[in-house]
Amino acid sequence: MTTHSHAHDTTTTWRDAASATLHCLTGCAIGEVLGMVLGTALGLGTGAVVLLSVVLAFVTGYALTVSSVLRAGLALGAALGVALAADTVSILVMEVVDNGFMVLVPGAMDAGLGTVLFWASLVASLAVAFVVTVPVNRALMSRGRGHAVVHSMH
Repeated sequence: MTTHSHAHDTTTTWRDAASATLHCLTGCAIGEVLGMVLGTALGLGTGAVVLLSVVLAFVTGYALTVSSVLRAGLALGAALGVALAADTVSILVMEVVDNGFMVLVPGAMDAGLGTVLFWASLVASLAVAFVVTVPVNRALMSRGRGHAVVHSMH
């Protein structure tokens, strides 16, 4: 008889964590960039642009995970549950870091879409968010949480 241990998986590598974070970053970045571009183009204030970016980052981040686990055969309700369990902390950390970075760069939020300052700050914010989130995802995955939930589907 084989038993399954629910002990923590201490074999999560930095490569696994980076891969999971890159997946999360892809979904977050789509919403983040869309929110920043739309909010800036519409002339919204900093708070409204950040809120729009965060909401869209969560929507696109979850959508990416839901679509991948639906392809693995899960029903929609179960897929939504997996996405919430796998991505919430990762997206939250990324959003706090990348939006915080954008707000802290002098003039970045008001620079406009046609400026190097806006785009360089946005790219840098996503890079910093990736670096900060990799160890968070590694810690979650080594405990069977976060993206480990999605990886168990494959």
